[in-house]
Parts: sequence; C-alpha cells; structure tokens
Amino acid sequence: MQGIVAAVPTPVDEDLSPMRQPFLDHCRWALANGCDGLNILGSTGEANSFDAATRRAVMGWAADALDVSRLMIGTGTPALADTIRLTLHADDLGYPVALVLPPYYYKPGTDDGLFRWFEALDSALTGRRIRIFFYNFPQMTGIGLPPGLIARLHRAHPQRFTGIKDSSGDLAWCRDLARRLPGFAVFPSSETSLEEAARSGFAGVISATVNLSAPLCGRVWADRARPDPALLDRIGTIRTAISRHPLVPAVKYLVGRQLGQPAQWTNVVPPFTSLADGARRDLDHLFASRIAAAAD
Repeated sequence: MQGIVAAVPTPVDEDLSPMRQPFLDHCRWALANGCDGLNILGSTGEANSFDAATRRAVMGWAADALDVSRLMIGTGTPALADTIRLTLHADDLGYPVALVLPPYYYKPGTDDGLFRWFEALDSALTGRRIRIFFYNFPQMTGIGLPPGLIARLHRAHPQRFTGIKDSSGDLAWCRDLARRLPGFAVFPSSETSLEEAARSGFAGVISATVNLSAPLCGRVWADRARPDPALLDRIGTIRTAISRHPLVPAVKYLVGRQLGQPAQWTNVVPPFTSLADGARRDLDHLFASRIAAAAD
C-alpha cells in the first residue's frame, strides 16, 4: 500500500442510507484516474456517522466490486469490541489494511492505556493477515498519538502495525516518524506533501481532496524524485480552494459534478449541513476552471 490514496466519500439518499452504485462509480473513477488505492469509510466517508451494520454493508460493496488489494478500510471506534468485530469482518472480506483511530472518548489517554488497547486489538486478530495503520487525527479525536507509542507497538508487533495516516498537518512530525522507523509507511493527509515525499521517505498521501486532483497527483507520484513545480502548484490551488468550504460537503458536491450525478451526491449526514448557494457557485467555478481540466 503506497502512493496516491483517495479518502472516498459515501453518497447517501434522502433517508441518509448509503447508495451502492454512485459509490462504486466514483471508486472506479478514482482507481482509473491516478489513485493507487482508496481509503473506504474514513473521515471523508462519514464512517463515524454510520452504525456497524451500515459500515459492514459498504465494506462488502467495495470488496465485492473492486480490487480489494488496493483498498484500506476504516474500522476504528471508541469501543474496543466494535473495532475488533469490524476489523475481523474486514479481514474476512480480504482487506489488507485497516485504518484505526485511537479510542477517542476517554481523555486524556495514557501511553500505557493506548498500548493495551491496540495490543488487545492485535491479540484478537491472531492468525489473521490484516495489517493495522494508525489514524492520527488529534483535531477530531483530542488524542495525539506519540511517536514513542507508535514505535513501541510497531516493534512489538512489526507484522501488524505497519503504517499511519497522519491528519495533524504536522509534516515535521511525519518526517521524524519516517526517519525513526525505516520501512514503516507514513502517509501525510495533504497532497501538498508530495513535493517532499521522496526525500522525506513518505509512503504516499491519503487525502480527501485527492478525489478531485487524483490525475495530477498520480503524475507527480510517478516522477516523485523530480516533482513538477507546475503540477504541484495546480494541486495546491485545488486543495486550497476546496478547503475554504466545509470539507466533506464540498468534496461530495464536486464528486457529483465530476461524475455527472449531482443529485446523488448532495446529501450529507448530520451534523454536516448542505452547502449554501454561494459555496456551490464558488465550487462550480473551481470545477470549471481547474478540476475538469485535471483529467485531460
């Protein structure tokens, strides 16, 4: 698992139930247009707004219809037992990697407490092949995973804890971790990090806005030892413009434009709200001026 990974959104109908066909339409588009892999049911996929049965259903859609070797799946919840059950189900479906948040309700967590939690997950997976990537997103969870804890778990269980998606935005933290743990897959969450991916030892990028800039990002990754400044500038412009708006609603709206399926991608699960008319106009302009041309 390396390269350009899109954290894909999940389309929902008026009843807020996921919709299979538009979901798969976008997954196939992303894999055919610059993405090396997909993160299913991450933050962009609104995973923590769905119950376990819904998550299992979406997991099954992707595993049945796509090349599961190119997929990672979000299975983290605050409850250890739920996380274990979802991760076991992911392994049953053939997912090679589960992306797991730390247990984010009881804070502050101690290093020893977090170690026990992740080690219990590993123990429940005895005999299973699925690997675990940590998901470090302190802005959402209120818990920043210390590099020492990550190193301790990786060294204790090197075949299980093999990578991380870091959504903290701290590239110095990512560089330090990549240097500290050779062979451990470090994925920043912004495609602007592709400029330094080769020299900093990053395994790639896992990003929401890659859903729209994947064709450009794929070209940069293919020549990452000598990234094209013009492509990097176009990628950064797209990301900055999308990030001016609520991220998940904006990504879903633009994916709908990209697929020619606006009605299927308008709804978001509360607590998200639909985009205001002004935001839609801004994103329409961005799509016409920047994103539509990215696939050419």
